[in-house]
Amino acid sequence: MAAELLKTYSLPALVTLAATAVYFGTSVQVGAARGQHKVSPPAVSGPPAFERALRVQMNTLEQLAFFLPVFWLAALFNAPTMASAFGFVWVGGRIAYAIGYGRAAAQRAPGFLISTFAAVVLFGLALTGVMAHLG
Repeated sequence: MAAELLKTYSLPALVTLAATAVYFGTSVQVGAARGQHKVSPPAVSGPPAFERALRVQMNTLEQLAFFLPVFWLAALFNAPTMASAFGFVWVGGRIAYAIGYGRAAAQRAPGFLISTFAAVVLFGLALTGVMAHLG
């Protein structure tokens, strides 16, 4: 039974690792931007390139607080494979967001919209799954 559960939820676990790796990558980018632009902690302002890197990290952290619970609820109560597919879309959207925002603030929208779309779908999957199990 335990081995079957582990197999069922290994793909959602992989999505979780990918999402946390994206967040860790944004943290590394902030550290590199601090060094490059000579912005010492605890300062949170500096040249626009530093501030964009910091906003990518902070926005990704803010989005994780919504994404992870709805992702796991969708995986547990609805469909782990479908939740994982949308989870990977969310990860891809966050990567696109980071790349776009790193270039210019105006280029952040496509990645933001992709990841937001995936998160909203996951919320819907989680809600319908939980409601179906309420009896």
